[in-house]
Amino acid sequence: MSSTSMPLTHADWQQRAATLSLDGTAYIDGHRYATRQGESLASVNPMTGTSLTTVAACGPADIDVAVAAARRAFDTGAWSRAEPTTRRRCLQALAAQVRDHAEELALLDSLEVGKCIHEALDDVEEAALLFDWFGELQDKSYDQLAPSPNNVQATVAHEPLGVVAAVVPWNFPLHNAAVKVAPALAAGNSVVLKPAEESSLSALRLAELATQAGLPPGVLNVVPGYGHIAGEALGRHADVDALGFTGSTEIGKRFLVYSGESNMKPVWLECGGKSPHLVFDDCPDLDAAVDNAVAGIFTNAGQVCSAHSRLLLQDGIAERFLEALQVRIEALVPGDPLDPSTTLGPLVSQAQFDKVRDYLAVGKREATLLYGGETLQAAGGTLFVAPTVFTDVEPHHRLFQEEIFGPVLSVTRFSDEHQGVTLANASQYGLAASLWTADLGRAHRLCDALQAGTVTVNGVDAVSPQTPFGGMKQSGIGRDYALAGMHKYMALKTRWIHY
Repeated sequence: MSSTSMPLTHADWQQRAATLSLDGTAYIDGHRYATRQGESLASVNPMTGTSLTTVAACGPADIDVAVAAARRAFDTGAWSRAEPTTRRRCLQALAAQVRDHAEELALLDSLEVGKCIHEALDDVEEAALLFDWFGELQDKSYDQLAPSPNNVQATVAHEPLGVVAAVVPWNFPLHNAAVKVAPALAAGNSVVLKPAEESSLSALRLAELATQAGLPPGVLNVVPGYGHIAGEALGRHADVDALGFTGSTEIGKRFLVYSGESNMKPVWLECGGKSPHLVFDDCPDLDAAVDNAVAGIFTNAGQVCSAHSRLLLQDGIAERFLEALQVRIEALVPGDPLDPSTTLGPLVSQAQFDKVRDYLAVGKREATLLYGGETLQAAGGTLFVAPTVFTDVEPHHRLFQEEIFGPVLSVTRFSDEHQGVTLANASQYGLAASLWTADLGRAHRLCDALQAGTVTVNGVDAVSPQTPFGGMKQSGIGRDYALAGMHKYMALKTRWIHY
C-alpha cells in the first residue's frame, strides 16, 4: 500500500484475506517440497477457530534433506564465497520484496496468530529493515590486523560457520524469522528455518521471496513441523553448525542438551522474560509513562518475550499512575484483528488461552484485582482475555515470578531507589527493563544496576537493528541484532604469516 493510498478498511482486509493464497508446503533447495511421510498439521485462525489450511509436518528424514541441501549450497560457495556487493544487493532486494508484499505477509501473520493488522504491518517493516541493515553491512565490514613482530603479519577474520538452524516462535512470526535469518545469511551461512507450528505461512512465503530476490537454491530452507520432532531433529543434527532459538526458557534448555548430546554446536538462545518497568516519583512525563506501560504489556495481547509485565511504582506517584492507567486501558478495543480499530486481539490458541485463564485464578488468590480479570468474547471470537491489572503483588507470588505471556500486569510499590532495584532484579529472567526518572545520575546508576540485556530510560523496550538485543540469567545466551547478531554465526580465524 503506497503512502498516498487511502487506509484499508475492515472490509478491505477481509476481502484480501478471502483471496489470499495459503501454501503450507515445505521449501527446500529453492522450491516447494513434499514431505517424505506426507504428514501435515492444521493452521488454525484463533479468531474464528477454523482451519486456514494444512501445513507440512516435516520429520527427521525431511530435516536430513534440508540440511543436506543447505550444506551443498554452502560448499559450492555461490553464497558463502559471493562478493560482498553481490550479497548486499541480494539482501536489499529481499528487503524490497518484503515491502512489496507487505499486505500479504501481514495478513498471513494476522490470520495465523490473531495479531492486530496494524501490528502485523509494523512487523513486516521491521523484518525488511533487518534485511536492509545486514545487507548494507556486507561491503562495509573489515577484518583486523593485529600487532605482531617484524616479518610477521597476524590477522583476525570472521568466517561463516556453514549450516545454521533457526527455530522461531509464533508471537512475531515474520519478524522473528528475519531476526535469525538476516544475520545468518549476512554472515555467509546457509539456513534451515523451522517456524512454529502455529505460524508457518509467512516464513514459507519469505523463502519464495528470497529466491525471487536472487538467493541461490539451498541457502534458505523452511521446514515447518512440530517442535518435538522437527525442532529436536535440527537440535541434534550433526551437520548443523550452529542453532539460533527464540522461545521459552524450558525449550531453550532442551536445545543445550541436544547440542551436548550431538556435535557441541553453539546454541544461541533468546528465551523468557518478566521485564520490570520502574516509575519514580520524579517521572518527567506521567502521561507518556502510562502510555508506555500500556504498550509494554498489552501490545500483541501481552504475548511478547520482553513484555513489561511487572510495573514497579514509587509510593509518591502510585495512585495517580494507577488512575491514569485504568483510563488508558478502558480505551483498548478487543475485536477482529483485521479491523483497523482493534487494539487487542485474541490469544494464539486454546492452550495459551487456558494457561492465561489459569493465571487469572492464581492472581485472584494472591493479590488484589484492580481491573479486568475475566475472559471475553469479541466479534464472535472466544479466545480473548480482558486486559488485567493486579496490585499488591509480592516478590514471592507466582504473578511476580512466572512468565504468563498474556495481557496481565502485576503492580508492586517501592519506597526508594534501592528497594526498586532489588525488586526489579528479583527474577530468574533478565531480558529487558525500563524506568522513568528526571534524575540523570539515577538513570546511569540503574542502567548499571539492573540485570537486563537492554535498559530503556524514559521509554519502554527500545530495540533497533543497530543495537544488540538479548538476555541475562535465564533469558538466554548471546545477542540478536547489530554486529553481535551476525558475528555469533561466524568463526574467528587467526592467521600468522611469516615472511
